[in-house]
Amino acid sequence: MIASIQGTLVSSSAAAAIIETHGLGYEVNLPLTTVERLPSPGSTVRFHTHAIYREDSQTLYGFATLEERDFFRLLIEKVTGVGPKVALGIMSRLSLPVLQGAIAAGDVGMLAKCPGIGRKTAERLVVELKGQFPSSPGNAAAATPASGPTAAPAASSATRDAVMALMALGYKTPDADQAVRQAALSLGAKASTEQLIKKALGQ
Repeated sequence: MIASIQGTLVSSSAAAAIIETHGLGYEVNLPLTTVERLPSPGSTVRFHTHAIYREDSQTLYGFATLEERDFFRLLIEKVTGVGPKVALGIMSRLSLPVLQGAIAAGDVGMLAKCPGIGRKTAERLVVELKGQFPSSPGNAAAATPASGPTAAPAASSATRDAVMALMALGYKTPDADQAVRQAALSLGAKASTEQLIKKALGQ
């Protein structure tokens, strides 16, 4: 099993990156939440990976943190009807702290807004994964690319609370989540909920 990959970032798209290492180029499928944190081409990056081998294909999935990689594994191994493509879509729509918080809170409505799943699959997510996460998940580990994404994600609780605050102001869940993710990249891991909200609102 390939647990991680480190090399030069050759190129990236909205869903994948090409990493060159030891003369070989590897296509690594990524959630949008990881793509957003990529440095410029030519930089050295490292991803935590999960490889899937089938008779007709070999596919490599990469994540900025171990927590994200392990959550991906939970989705595809524990939740009926969720394969790698759907799991990646879910993780591209909402950040890990928000996903974990929604599952812990049993928020089927929020989860059902993720692409590729309906209400029944969202309900299975809650039923089959709810016990996996505390109601207030701890800090996610920083990403580990050698020259790294521009910043580590902010503390999980602050990120989740900031997203909920923007939703209370009328933001749609994906828009609130993306605004807070961008704010976290700019402010760094120690940003408070208030700082994230102000930055996301452009203040």
